[in-house]
Amino acid sequence: MFFYFQIFLEEKVLIKTAVVGATGYAGEELVRLLASHPQAELAHVISKSFAGMAMSEVYGSYKSLPEMTLEELEPSALSECDVVFTALPHGQSMSIVPALLEAGVKVIDLSGDFRYDDVKVYEKWYKLPHSEPDINKKAVYGLCELHRSDIKATNIVANPGCYTTTSILPLYPLLKAGLISEKGIIVDAKSGVTGAGRSEKLANSYCEVNESMKAYGVTTHRHTSEIEQELSHAAGEQILLSFTPHLLPVKRGILATIYTTLNKGVTESEIAKAYSCYSDETFVHVLPHGELPELKHVTGSNNCFIGYKIDERLGRLIIVSCIDNLIKGAAGQAVQNMNLLMGLPEDTGLPRLAMYL
Repeated sequence: MFFYFQIFLEEKVLIKTAVVGATGYAGEELVRLLASHPQAELAHVISKSFAGMAMSEVYGSYKSLPEMTLEELEPSALSECDVVFTALPHGQSMSIVPALLEAGVKVIDLSGDFRYDDVKVYEKWYKLPHSEPDINKKAVYGLCELHRSDIKATNIVANPGCYTTTSILPLYPLLKAGLISEKGIIVDAKSGVTGAGRSEKLANSYCEVNESMKAYGVTTHRHTSEIEQELSHAAGEQILLSFTPHLLPVKRGILATIYTTLNKGVTESEIAKAYSCYSDETFVHVLPHGELPELKHVTGSNNCFIGYKIDERLGRLIIVSCIDNLIKGAAGQAVQNMNLLMGLPEDTGLPRLAMYL
């Protein structure tokens, strides 16, 4: 089965891809992005729950495209692909990734299975045994703006989590430059309901979520450990922080308000200089001091917007960061990683402008 939608010339070399877990929200977003990617051929769309059905029967928006039939997972059939995206629940990717790598396929995994330096940390926070520690050692954490050269050289990318992307990008340069205290960092983040996945849960139903907001995973959310791991690399010492996620009554988007303590004598110009590491980045945009981003600024795009303001009275730096959780927080970042792996311009096939309305 082959379906691809070319807007480039026929002689363009196409990257043969597959999406495993194509009917979850992140998986569907991947299918949508790959279907319009000028150098990607979408060879297989795989869904255990809807195998045998057309993608358009699950998502009506696909009626405008040639029919895509959802398949059962057969790892041997994926050996023809250049890149396979695994958008599966945590713990499931480990069972199929070894065979794909053995067949010479590059893998971009959207679960948490290969994100950790130490599998014991994964096992502690995910309450699951890790069966592939050797592969885990080879995986590269796929936050493109921070690990670009390593991503280009690997065969397996661990696509970062959505909350982690929103938190790490604004904090990493400040900790690396020694501008903020390593202690007492608080990340207060709010996400749209798609961040909870597509499976039926009473707590995520319309009447439960609409006109309400609630905190969840307080002190226990898995992304805490992922954020701490990457920020510890930036600081050169162990970082422990408070991370509290909240559920917003919107479909998509994450906005994080981050509270930090400035080190003595740090000026606004030093903060701006630290953030200049993103000045040439396509998808990370740091706003002028005092200008703060909104969800509307990023919805539907692969962008991360970062704003900040110094609280002179308390000696704190307040940072506001936002992304679209399904794009820069999942599928868009995965495609960005594919572009790096395959030597394409990093922004190929990715939306740069948000849907304001």
